[in-house]
Amino acid sequence: MSDVAARAGVSHQTVSRVVNGHPNVAAMTRERVQRAIAELGYRPNTAARALVTGSSRTIGLVTINVNQYGPAQTLIGLEEAARAAGYSLSVAILDAGEFADMRDAVDRFVAQSVDAVVVHTASFQAVEALRELDPPVPLVAVQMGAEEVRPTVTVGQEAGARLAVAHLLGLGHRTVHHLAGPAYSLEAQRRVQGWRCELLAAGAPVPELLHGDWWPGSGHRTGRLLAQRIRDGEDVTAVFVGNDQMALGLMVALHEEGLDVPGDVSVVGFDDVPEAPYFSPPLTTVRQDFAELGRRGVELVLAKLAGRDTLPDQVPPVLVVRGSTGPVRG
Repeated sequence: MSDVAARAGVSHQTVSRVVNGHPNVAAMTRERVQRAIAELGYRPNTAARALVTGSSRTIGLVTINVNQYGPAQTLIGLEEAARAAGYSLSVAILDAGEFADMRDAVDRFVAQSVDAVVVHTASFQAVEALRELDPPVPLVAVQMGAEEVRPTVTVGQEAGARLAVAHLLGLGHRTVHHLAGPAYSLEAQRRVQGWRCELLAAGAPVPELLHGDWWPGSGHRTGRLLAQRIRDGEDVTAVFVGNDQMALGLMVALHEEGLDVPGDVSVVGFDDVPEAPYFSPPLTTVRQDFAELGRRGVELVLAKLAGRDTLPDQVPPVLVVRGSTGPVRG
């Protein structure tokens, strides 16, 4: 910094003000300092800055299952929003949301002087862990449905499921079967609740719940099972699937079994993965806005850092209608 000050012909304090974005610097002086920074290749010492300011301008993120589309996109959304706010994101990826693992990850972040910690993992274990954790920095939950535990922002999982079921019932289907995600997932459970509530509200029968694991293979197995049930005379004309990957596997199996989508069975997914418009047929699905989720998550962090009161926040889901759904055959 002293070298930059000498090159620009200004004081050490002026360079500090430019580096930290202080508004009270003349435009010509700021330009001269920035030119000197570029010429000398100067980079601020973040550790030293943290000692002086008490802020590392870093947010810690604890997450699991980033090999799945939703968690991966949430991570990207948080990173982009943090960068836009002038923060960097440090990530800890866990194998599970057990208390000891969560505590160790948060403790490591606190030791690194992060300004806040965001936890993103939709498991019941993680919610229980949040009840016990009490770090000396703000702790925010994203997409966990843990409103009663920590400040949180989510996408409306129940609302999204109800959109899917209402769409299918509106097409004349007597009821809607549901292939759910794994039992450990809060997101899966909330979609189940939305599916069931919408059927009950419409006075429609509630079929036996089908169980999957988020992956196409479980969708494929379920598709074969439903095809057999249809051959046995069971009334299966519409399926709401817990995510798009399982929906893909289910539609492939139905096709292999000689059934038409949507002529014989209408299918709705959840997430709106980039490939969804190119499925055969293009998949009707519930879109989650992960970029908006990340933006609001970082806004929640900044509000906590500023000492402002916060309320649970929810990003609304959107139904995207494509070719995999149609009227029930008469």
